Amino acid sequence: MNVGIEGLEGNARMVAVEVLNHCLADEIALGLALKQAHWTMKGPNFIAVHELVDEIHARVQEQVDVIAERVQILDGTAMGTLEAVAKATEVKPYPTDAVKIADHVEALGARMRAVGATLRAGIDTVDAAGDAGSADILTAASRQIDKDLWFLVSHAA
Repeated sequence: MNVGIEGLEGNARMVAVEVLNHCLADEIALGLALKQAHWTMKGPNFIAVHELVDEIHARVQEQVDVIAERVQILDGTAMGTLEAVAKATEVKPYPTDAVKIADHVEALGARMRAVGATLRAGIDTVDAAGDAGSADILTAASRQIDKDLWFLVSHAA
């Protein structure tokens, strides 16, 4: 069923669906990396970092849901299967041999920076296509990733 959002025509919707699905794949991949770190980290300040990573994961999952729902609102199909995410994400594979908290903070920080860059590029693309609503969603996700990155890397200072 076509929602038929007034003032948001075919090209804007097609561009937004493509960009949003790319961002969705990166956010899902980041969520998996966060859980891998959460499960395997050890070291000083364990409980603080362990709980922070779980909180960041919860916020990423909220972003995943909002982005996926926006794709559906735009008459697209949210591509969140394992196969679709593996094919579409640009987030580097997470190291499964990391144990020390400092190594996890470094690895997660790099991936969060990459996702933030993808979100910011997406903001510009969907805005230029004429979809301010999707740009707003990606802006909120970008702000949250930046804030969570700051919280996380402060443990390495």
